[in-house]
Amino acid sequence: MAVTTTEPLKKSPPGPKGHWFFGSGREFQRDRLGFLEECSRTYGDVVSFRLAHHPIIVVNHPDQIEEVLVTNNKHYIKHFALRMTKSTLGNGLLTSEGEFWRRQRRLSQPAFHRERIAASADMMVAFTERMLEGWRDGQTRDIQNDMMQVTLQIVAKALFDADVSGESADASEAMEFVLRCFTARVGKIIRLPEFIPTPVNIRLRRAIKSLDSIIFRVIEERRASGADRGDLLSMLLQAHDEDDGGGMTDRQLRDELMTLFMAGHETTANTLGWALYLISLHPEVESRLHAELDSVLGDRLPTLSDLPKLPYTENVISETLRLYPTVWLLGREAIVPTEVGGYPVPVGTTIYMSQWVLHRDPRFFDDPLSYRPERWENQLSKRIPRYAYFPFGGGPRICIGNTFALMESALILATIARRFRLSLSPGAKITPLPTMTLRADGGIPMVVEAR
Repeated sequence: MAVTTTEPLKKSPPGPKGHWFFGSGREFQRDRLGFLEECSRTYGDVVSFRLAHHPIIVVNHPDQIEEVLVTNNKHYIKHFALRMTKSTLGNGLLTSEGEFWRRQRRLSQPAFHRERIAASADMMVAFTERMLEGWRDGQTRDIQNDMMQVTLQIVAKALFDADVSGESADASEAMEFVLRCFTARVGKIIRLPEFIPTPVNIRLRRAIKSLDSIIFRVIEERRASGADRGDLLSMLLQAHDEDDGGGMTDRQLRDELMTLFMAGHETTANTLGWALYLISLHPEVESRLHAELDSVLGDRLPTLSDLPKLPYTENVISETLRLYPTVWLLGREAIVPTEVGGYPVPVGTTIYMSQWVLHRDPRFFDDPLSYRPERWENQLSKRIPRYAYFPFGGGPRICIGNTFALMESALILATIARRFRLSLSPGAKITPLPTMTLRADGGIPMVVEAR
């Protein structure tokens, strides 16, 4: 038995009783963020409920999150909902488990060393500048869509040195549909298998085929040429495991690239969309951001070497990820009997850990619903518990691209804000939509004004 304490375990955690068949599924589907917040307020740091036949335990304290993600991480695998993405993501880093995951992580890790990531900085700024060439003073734009397009182009260039600007709209549409299908499937009590030819399943297969065609084409061309372009694909093609000497098959390459292709642009795009939205609502933040950029950059474009001189810009990103974390929920499923917070966790139980809830907890953040980038000054991250703030997860499975994402977010934000001021379109109401990531439901319409 894998229980990690000699203290007597408590009974099952408190929580909403729910419907005899649906459990709390309907309440969770109706308002996921609100339901998790209410559970924390009403029942405390460890809460239990059911989503139909799935037993759930929610932990709402950094110490318990560390138990799950670090101390007892070998007691868990990824949760049932994420496993539903395997038809799209395959057996990539996000979904694979055990020794296979460890092998893939070893092969992929060198591509994310700081020196490799740094080489992409100028490219990120160049793609952003190309996007801004189409912006006109007084124009209303869906900023969320713009951020999706530019981050897709950046991740494609970084992953496999491909300019997909001509394909980015189709690829974004395909990814959007896949994500919506995933969210809809998680919310259903009875799920039809994907092989049944319903209109939705047919369209889903077409979307996956569209994405596959881009990735497999690039893999085939690169294998044929043997060229090393210094991108992630080149590194993965050359990588060989130190234990068995083997490399990745085309299918393994596809799965890793698909995972990074989808996750690597969706998350950063959402962060930037929320950042620009929040800046527009807080003139004092906008004023201080512009002052920093004007002082450091003047009339020139930002570079990687400027980032240490732009602490407020980086604080804007940190505060955005606190208040609107693009990854709003992590899940793990127990594969051995274990415990968390002094409560038993039977095999098959899913543990939920919500960044949305923890990042807004007044125990760890003063005035938590206020958007105040300055709160990150004086090393706040070292003064709060380690897992009070975990936008990229934690433990051995912390997001492999977190450094890339933070650099990209800061450089794109600096490139935009040095040239434009954005204001929310009159009458627009922005509502968070918790799908696989946290995005704005219906986009973020904003009016652009040249500075």
